[in-house]
Amino acid sequence: MNYNKIEYEKSFGTAAQLGESDLPEFCFSGRSNVGKSSLINKIVNRKSLARVSASPGKTVTINFFKLDTIRLVDLPGYGYAKVPFGERTRWSDLMESYFRTGRNIKMVFQLIDMRHPPSEFDYSMLDFMYQMNIPYTVVLTKCDKLNKSQYNERMTLITEELADFIDGVEIIPTSASSGYGIDKIKAILEAD
Repeated sequence: MNYNKIEYEKSFGTAAQLGESDLPEFCFSGRSNVGKSSLINKIVNRKSLARVSASPGKTVTINFFKLDTIRLVDLPGYGYAKVPFGERTRWSDLMESYFRTGRNIKMVFQLIDMRHPPSEFDYSMLDFMYQMNIPYTVVLTKCDKLNKSQYNERMTLITEELADFIDGVEIIPTSASSGYGIDKIKAILEAD
């Protein structure tokens, strides 16, 4: 796969705007500020293809990027408390439509900050994908922020914390800074 040929295609803020799903889609899902955009940028070796913000809650649209014969999809972050109620409702409608309208979703990379236990929203998202039979991989972000003993402790704890959702599911620790784990994500993107 030629990662230099990635291009931003479009962004949609409402369910009515969603176009057809004519290519396999690989989605990046997670709470606000978990590192979705940074991870996408690292995968394609670009600094600012996907917009990265210092303040959470900035990705409010579903953003599509075309890469060879697939699409990378940057989903809006969830769980940011300062987002107004109306915005949360719009987000919920948008996500529901995205996942329930028969799109060609090959994989959802469910991002969780490795330094912390999964949030209530993380569990809800995992449960939704599990119930809907949507394929997903758990991607642990920011692993470079932990020392070796913290890393080992969190790896043990995460398997306990996610016990109900990881039977047969791959868990990939990653770092958007060092590139750790990016090769495993690329292997999933290139599997077909």
